[in-house]
Amino acid sequence: MFHWLEKHPFLFAVGVFVVIAFAGLVEVLPNFAQESQPIIGTKPYTLLEYAGRQVYIHQDCNGCHSQLIRPFKSSTERYGHYSLSGEYAYDRPFLWGSERTGPDLHRVADYRTIDWNEKHMINPEALVPGSIMPKYPWLYKDPTDINTAYATQVAVAEFFHVPYNVPIPLKNGKTTIIPMAPNLAAAHAMALKEAKVIVDQGSDKTLQEDVAHGKIPQIVALLAYLNQLK
Repeated sequence: MFHWLEKHPFLFAVGVFVVIAFAGLVEVLPNFAQESQPIIGTKPYTLLEYAGRQVYIHQDCNGCHSQLIRPFKSSTERYGHYSLSGEYAYDRPFLWGSERTGPDLHRVADYRTIDWNEKHMINPEALVPGSIMPKYPWLYKDPTDINTAYATQVAVAEFFHVPYNVPIPLKNGKTTIIPMAPNLAAAHAMALKEAKVIVDQGSDKTLQEDVAHGKIPQIVALLAYLNQLK
């Protein structure tokens, strides 16, 4: 057989390709499937976090900020542990980004507080001298789209089996449950309750008053989203 293949180099090349391709599939696919599973501690987005993620996408924040820490010393020393594939298990779409006009945000909650982000979004240069990031005053007035966030939550739970209302393992060995409201009215009440927790960690009295009166400005949802990036 080998002598025959030597006389037919094209078929020999095809045979080599088939063998290598098959071996690659056997080695790569099982590992790929395993790595794509949520790692311990990765949680689905809450309703308000989903709403904040929509604001993040709508404002094109991923155009200037990546959410993918490369496994290089220059990146890990500045932004923290390099990103793992299982950390993106509930991301649709991924927001890895391809440019860093600003810093990577994948673990921004590890070193920036809600209060800091609250002040930064209204006037970036006041906290980061020389910053070219624009101000976002309209986010402090425009209402959050809770309806779309809830529809997204229901869709990913139904079609992608994202685990809401079930125990999720944490790194400390305990479990937590990310709830999903049974209907839209309950969703608004749930989002408002979560918003109150967020604004109470900040110092903007106007935002606190807005939430107390049943309003959820977009900045509150965005703060909730940024606060879970860790």
